[in-house]
Amino acid sequence: MFSIREIIDMAIQLEKNAETFYREALAKMSTPTLEPILVCLADEEREHAEWFERLKRVLEEAKAGGEVGEISGAALRGLVGDQKFSLADVDLSEIDSPEALIELAVEHEKDTILFYQMLQSFIQSPETTKELDEIIAQEDQHIKMLQECEIGVVKGEEVSGEQ
Repeated sequence: MFSIREIIDMAIQLEKNAETFYREALAKMSTPTLEPILVCLADEEREHAEWFERLKRVLEEAKAGGEVGEISGAALRGLVGDQKFSLADVDLSEIDSPEALIELAVEHEKDTILFYQMLQSFIQSPETTKELDEIIAQEDQHIKMLQECEIGVVKGEEVSGEQ
């Protein structure tokens, strides 16, 4: 069984991994269009991790007042399927183009949204649900930013950084 706190720990790790990925990608591969987007994404992922850390503290305080929800490993796998969720295992040296980087980032953002939508079913506070909705909307905006950036990259922008 996973407790909601353990699931939130997963969310924190997702966000930290994404921040690290975007910062490392910035050092490895950047275009004039991609660079500010990677910086923005890394900063927002850090903010998301901080929000989940605050949520975890609130839930830890609430534990004294009642049981916090749990979900079995099988149920969690059923909800999230075969999604990878983690960028921690990505070897940036194997990514050979900005397009491949963007594609990987878009898939991660989509998986993150799926995970957070699953997480919503455990949240009872309307205020917390609203805040999570805002994070989901930001993750969706990340997808749009990346897709718009991909259009600029495909149009032939020069890539700077290590390759």
